[in-house]
Amino acid sequence: MAETATAGRTPTRARAVSRTQYAALGATVIIVGVVGVWSYFWPQAYYDHFPVFLGEWVSKDGPYNEHLVRDHGAMYLGLGAATLYGLVRPAQVGCRVLGIAWTLFGVLHFAYHVTHLAHLTSSEATGQVVVLAVAILLAIALIIPGRARES
Repeated sequence: MAETATAGRTPTRARAVSRTQYAALGATVIIVGVVGVWSYFWPQAYYDHFPVFLGEWVSKDGPYNEHLVRDHGAMYLGLGAATLYGLVRPAQVGCRVLGIAWTLFGVLHFAYHVTHLAHLTSSEATGQVVVLAVAILLAIALIIPGRARES
C-alpha cells in the first residue's frame, strides 16, 4: 500500500532521516559489527573477554555454550546487516522499523542484565548498565524523527 502526501506533507517513507537518526544508524552498525563478528567467529574469545576494557562480563554469567554465543553473533550480524542497509539507503520508515527492533531487543537485554549484576564488581555492573542504556538510547533515536539532514 503506497503512502501519499497529505496537506502538503511528504510521505513518511520518502522523508529523509534526521542527523541524529543517521548518526545512530552509523554507531549501531559499528557496535553490532564488532560484537557480531567477534561472538560469531571467535565465540570462546568473546565469552572469555567481552567487553575487554570494562571487565569480562559474559564469562562471569554462566558456563560457556558455543551454540548460544554463535547464535548471539548471528543475530547481531543479521540485524546489523539490516541496519547497514538503513545507513546506505536511509528512509524514515526503515529507521523506525530498525528502531523498534533494536529497542525491543535492547530493553529485553537490559532487563535481564540489570537483574543479574551480583556476579560483577561494582565498576563492571555500572559499566554494563551504562553500555546497555546507551544501546537503548541509540535504538530510540532511530524511531524519533527529527529535522532532516542535508543531502
